[in-house]
Amino acid sequence: MADPIKKITLKGGKVRYRFVVDVGTDPATGKRKQLTVTKDTKKDAVAEYGRIQHQKSTGTYVARSNATVGDLVDMWLKAATRDVERATKRSYEDAMRYVRTHLGEKRLQQLTEDDVESLIDWMLTSARRIGGTPGTGVGVRTVSLTLGRLRAALNLAIRRGLVARNVAEHVTIPRAARVAAKAKAKARVPWNEDEVKVFLGHVAGDRLNGVMLLSLIGLRPAEVCGLRWRDVDLDAGTVSVETTRTLVEGIVVEKEAKSDSGERKLPLPAVVLVALKTFHRTQAKERLAAGDGYDASGRVVVDELGGAVKTDWLRRRAYKLMEAAGVRKVRLYDARHACLSWMANNGVPDTVVSAWAGHADLGFTKRIYVHPDPQSLKAGSDKLGELLG
Repeated sequence: MADPIKKITLKGGKVRYRFVVDVGTDPATGKRKQLTVTKDTKKDAVAEYGRIQHQKSTGTYVARSNATVGDLVDMWLKAATRDVERATKRSYEDAMRYVRTHLGEKRLQQLTEDDVESLIDWMLTSARRIGGTPGTGVGVRTVSLTLGRLRAALNLAIRRGLVARNVAEHVTIPRAARVAAKAKAKARVPWNEDEVKVFLGHVAGDRLNGVMLLSLIGLRPAEVCGLRWRDVDLDAGTVSVETTRTLVEGIVVEKEAKSDSGERKLPLPAVVLVALKTFHRTQAKERLAAGDGYDASGRVVVDELGGAVKTDWLRRRAYKLMEAAGVRKVRLYDARHACLSWMANNGVPDTVVSAWAGHADLGFTKRIYVHPDPQSLKAGSDKLGELLG
């Protein structure tokens, strides 16, 4: 077999050693791709030739590329968002924006685990630009989402022959940050039964009483805003949760429920049914008073002129009512937690709680939404007392 390494003499008389090797085909044209390598010594040329042939045989060869991490971000977003909803597309873009900002100019093939760890440290300490104090760290959940998306992007780079391995695969979020985030999450305590009763007593005569009750029976804020009167059967006393309404990139997005489990029909507790009937009559009076200025949107949750609202509108009014009632300010999602916890802690079967929440995964409902409250723990203590005599 002829020696693939050729001795060449340059114009100035310098001797070098060169070889040409096939490195696959161009995916765009289907033509054979060849790599020409020139070294100063025969020994270096032989070593490089052997390295390339070994990597080709094991499927780990990667041709040199000038692609940057920013180029990878563009490539991955194009592939990952090809057939997803607007909100999902936005979440991918938001996650990868941190990668683009911190590592975008770096050559992809020079990216190291140290670089990925540097990204995580930066995000935890000073990456925030909106939603808080600029220059501070973002939450562990945001960091985890970004790390996951970066891993997915690097897997794509491997499949397309741009890198040999995923340098983010074994990078983790520091334990101290995870412990701090867990402590912060534990400090976010849903309302207890007494707080719910205080709030209900305050909002009983408010225009939005029925709307607040919808949140307290476990509907997501986007589900509450997505309800139409045609989804509410005031005679049968049921509500069909089928659509959501929220804001994405400044655009109102209406879509079907998050999953098949999310689309559900719920029987309304009597107090909620009465409140919704009252609100329906209130809207009829408001429509009559406003005349042509009324927006007959058909929504359950509307402003005084019938205009459909978004989750931020609902949240702001809920916070004002909490303040006026003198109860702790909690997220509407925490009100949902309180509802599901109360059901689970008062004998409602787990499968019913999960179905009510609109979850396909019973374990997820129990892990995330169900919190043992002092009353239920006391009941557990009483039962143990009976056993132990």
